[in-house]
Amino acid sequence: MKGDKKKKTIKTIKIDVDKCNGCRACEVICSSFHAAPKYSSNNPARSRIRVIRDPLRDVYVPVYAGEYTVAECAGRDKYTIDGKEYDECSFCRASCPSRDDFKEPDSGLPLKCDMCEGEDEPLCVKWCLVDALQVEEREEEVEEGEEQEELETGLESLADKYGMDKIKDAITRLSQKD
Repeated sequence: MKGDKKKKTIKTIKIDVDKCNGCRACEVICSSFHAAPKYSSNNPARSRIRVIRDPLRDVYVPVYAGEYTVAECAGRDKYTIDGKEYDECSFCRASCPSRDDFKEPDSGLPLKCDMCEGEDEPLCVKWCLVDALQVEEREEEVEEGEEQEELETGLESLADKYGMDKIKDAITRLSQKD
């Protein structure tokens, strides 16, 4: 039944930059939650949320990881906040080839916010002491089969990095070990 639409609850994190004080507790708890094993380490480079910081100007903007994109965007807009210029990439949620944000530091695989799957609410929201982060839910109609599987996204990223032939060779070698 391709093309059928169904209602889906979409959760997003609403960010109030005026409340953020740059404490980075969201980065710490996120990286700790996603460590293997859970809570065993803390490396903000593995966090699915980043705080863009300019402490001298009191500018703090939390940005959480979105979808992976295989190509960098064409836009290079500039944003001015309190007299300081920021480029578009500063606030972009995508993991893309042009920057290292929202990529797993060891493997280079893209990171995406999973809303702390299995928890009542995302831990960054729960641990934000100033309520700069809030969960927002809305219902949307989506076509079934519209979302790309996480495995496909990871494989796509590896293929972009190493090439499809190397991926096929590795899978062949691994399947022969049985």
